Amino acid sequence: VQLQASGGGFVQAGDSLRLSCADPRRTFSNNAVGWFRQASGKEREFVAAISWRGSPTQYADSMTGRFTVSRDNAKNTVYLQMNNLSPEDTAVYYCAAAYGPIAATSTDRYRYWGQGTLVTVSS
Repeated sequence: VQLQASGGGFVQAGDSLRLSCADPRRTFSNNAVGWFRQASGKEREFVAAISWRGSPTQYADSMTGRFTVSRDNAKNTVYLQMNNLSPEDTAVYYCAAAYGPIAATSTDRYRYWGQGTLVTVSS
């Protein structure tokens, strides 16, 4: 599985971004996919995850209501819609394919990781 995260960029506080995680080898349709982020000098943290059927989903508390994870298995792509961004959301965002089909919050439940995409939010 080779995951490709994209969609990051430089935005202002309050703006929105949509990240994409593509699997061009078309092999993660049976796996949950998670989004994690890592800010400079901090540990990687869970953001959101979606099960392979699209439900259930999981969100970190600070993202609930602002971020929405979705997937299109026909396109082998998972999305992370991020609204009302703040400077605290600045980080490199990673997508990962889980060992199993159900969304999980722990990094050790994820087998394959994509390269990150940088999100920078300016105040």
